[in-house]
Amino acid sequence: MNAASHASLPIRPILLQEWRARSSGLLLVALVVAPAMLVGAWVPVVGGAVSALLLGLALGAAGIVRPQHQPGIKFAQGPILRASVVMLGFGLSLSQVAKTGLASLPLTLVTLAIAFLTAWGLSRLLRLSGALPVLIGVGTAICGGSAIAATAPVIGARDHEIALSMTTIFLFNVAGALLFPPLGHLMGLSDHGFGLWAGTAINDTSSVVAAGYQYSQAAGELATVVKLTRASLIVPVTLALAMWLARRNRGTTGNTSVGSAFPWFILGFVAAAAIGSTGFLPPMLLHLLHVAAQVCIVAALAGIGLSADLRQMRETGPRPILLGLGTWFAVAAGSLLAQQAMGLT
Repeated sequence: MNAASHASLPIRPILLQEWRARSSGLLLVALVVAPAMLVGAWVPVVGGAVSALLLGLALGAAGIVRPQHQPGIKFAQGPILRASVVMLGFGLSLSQVAKTGLASLPLTLVTLAIAFLTAWGLSRLLRLSGALPVLIGVGTAICGGSAIAATAPVIGARDHEIALSMTTIFLFNVAGALLFPPLGHLMGLSDHGFGLWAGTAINDTSSVVAAGYQYSQAAGELATVVKLTRASLIVPVTLALAMWLARRNRGTTGNTSVGSAFPWFILGFVAAAAIGSTGFLPPMLLHLLHVAAQVCIVAALAGIGLSADLRQMRETGPRPILLGLGTWFAVAAGSLLAQQAMGLT
């Protein structure tokens, strides 16, 4: 037996020990995922991820979580969360974005700038610091919970910050799905104008689809493609945040390496989007990957809920909701004004 064989012998026992340590925590996460997925199927506007977050928070507050659960819960918050972002890439059609979404890109960039500037300004006014303003800004600007999931590990967000931002974004997802169609009719928006508005100003994809198709078939189709364009911006925005974080750390810790902050899983997201756009993968496999991505996101949010610090969430008070409301309103109004200025209605 050579040296390489000797060196490889301990690997299997070490891996088995790691999985045994994680098993009880992953089982607890699975017990949250199952009912959360059912709720998400019954009430799509609520979704499985938010249901898992709320159920996890409730179980954490009840004292269910024990120290032996932590390795599995952390695994759900880390590798499983990153895997979900990669698998989401398979559902992004680069050809659709290129055909229709590029025409809406200037409007999307305007609403993106409005979201970040408003979140930054309001966070200073409300005295909110840390990762929370960034998460709410990204969630409002790009694609709700998916953007928060992709950004959180890059900026080192804490569990209670992720929980607060997800809850805030959820409230305005529901508000958008319910309020946008009647408001669009009240303002006399065309199908094209409403599709652009919904696609650029509602946070989560499911809420965009719900609002768009309530308005009309044409509005729903356009809103969905515009939303896909917004979702594709998760790549440059996440990379920009990673570079900003690396520069900030260089000034405080002397670390000049971008590698420690670089979100390598985003490269997996890009590769998955490229593969999924080729048309080589069968529809059944793409559907299974989409389902797997949703399950992984639900599992990650269950882990975040189980380990979130409710005391810190209570101390923050209503300020995240006010930040989310102000940012969401600014994006909704800014999208309509920008459409008028660009002659897109």
